[in-house]
Amino acid sequence: MADIRILHKNHVHCRVDADVSIMQELSDYFTFEQPGARFMPQFRAKLWDGKVRLYSLFTQELYAGLIPYVGAFAALNNYTVENTTASEPDLYLDVGQYLEDLKLTGHGQPIDIRDYQIDAVKHAIFNKRTLLLSPTGSGKSLIIYSLVRHHLDAGRRQLILVPTTSLVEQLYADFQDYSSANGWRTSEHVHRIYGGHEKSNEWPVVISTWQSLYKLPKTFFENFDVVYGDEAHLFKAKSLTSILNKMPHCAHRIGTTGTLDGLQTHKLILEGIFGAVHKVTTTRSLIKNNQLADLDITVLTLEYPDAHRKAARAYTYQEEMDFLTQYEARNKFIRNLALAQTGNTLVLFQYVEKHGKQLHAQIEAKAAEGRRVFFVYGGTDTDQREQVRHITEKEPDAIIVASYGTFSTGINIRNLHNIIFASPSKSRIRNLQSIGRGLRTSENKDRCKLFDLGDDLSWKTKKNFTLLHLAERIKIYNDEHFDYKLVKVKLN
Repeated sequence: MADIRILHKNHVHCRVDADVSIMQELSDYFTFEQPGARFMPQFRAKLWDGKVRLYSLFTQELYAGLIPYVGAFAALNNYTVENTTASEPDLYLDVGQYLEDLKLTGHGQPIDIRDYQIDAVKHAIFNKRTLLLSPTGSGKSLIIYSLVRHHLDAGRRQLILVPTTSLVEQLYADFQDYSSANGWRTSEHVHRIYGGHEKSNEWPVVISTWQSLYKLPKTFFENFDVVYGDEAHLFKAKSLTSILNKMPHCAHRIGTTGTLDGLQTHKLILEGIFGAVHKVTTTRSLIKNNQLADLDITVLTLEYPDAHRKAARAYTYQEEMDFLTQYEARNKFIRNLALAQTGNTLVLFQYVEKHGKQLHAQIEAKAAEGRRVFFVYGGTDTDQREQVRHITEKEPDAIIVASYGTFSTGINIRNLHNIIFASPSKSRIRNLQSIGRGLRTSENKDRCKLFDLGDDLSWKTKKNFTLLHLAERIKIYNDEHFDYKLVKVKLN
């Protein structure tokens, strides 16, 4: 008998059986420190040790997507493994020919399918479950559309989960665009769910925000044979994972994302839910092959008078952010920087009331007559966001002042020339997703400029919070092999 036995339970969890000593080793192998745990109330109250355990000693359950890691653990420790969960791969077909037969179009023109897109579709079909790491501009929505058409041909009902209402509408519009020459009517096959829309599971394909569905009972999800998690890096939240846990009989699970946050715990949870990561392509490769715009990054380090530096020594993070968002010279600098750019410009901020509204008002007040300035945040109606997106595609020099939450993830604007990071962040995902907004090419654009604002409030050896965040962003640029230049700016 094998040392470790992997048994099928459902398409969410498998059961890993072994001697008690080996199970303890497995538990240790799949146990990780939760980043930031020491700041969480449960940890401070000593109700939790701050660790995430992906393998349960009590139930012997492990996320089904982590089975390959059991094999790696066994090889490392010279244990034998018996795996009874292996299933037949999905129907093989000539994916390249299949995609050609779909007569895919983009903006009314035939699409030249790329080899890596064919490979991604083939990988997802053959393996049934996977996490596709597909950067902005690689045609992620086209990959999803191709998979949807294949699974519809096989008679499978499908659920596509996205994080925002804007992405529901954008993906639906993309499906219509891809189908303009092949006679497939999106309106006859696809239903959209978000605020105010009927929560129906009777359609062949449902696109929904996860927020609209996570409270629904398990019976709602029993109809679906395929589930997609678009922008899957957001699937750490319990409410999101609970949806997939309500689909134990759903064998086909495809996650898509442009970025992962680099934390092993995050990656393993996503792989457990969907399947092993499959890197579709890289941003650097797309830029090199002229499939994405060239990226010019200017890191602007704002330097403050000594009086403010001394005061900042005692600031908490929130106090530092309050100071920065209200500092008049800083906001005027952002205003002038945005107005000085040619082409369409996206100004991203974090706080709506105390920063975003101020920036919008100042930029709008100084903008030249006829230059359009938009303001988009969480309270902006979905239809209005779509209108802004479509208008900007046709404008030569519009300015969009938008919150990170609404315009940093997934939103597709090809005609975007400049991005300004008006609020500091150290999040790898947020920064790379935000950069992705500007990398799409268009007829009059092959280059995007990013202005990354950092704030130097350091005093002697004391470094301020947001300066340390800037160092994290520079590390990201180095990791991604992005070129950048450093410029210091003195604020009076």
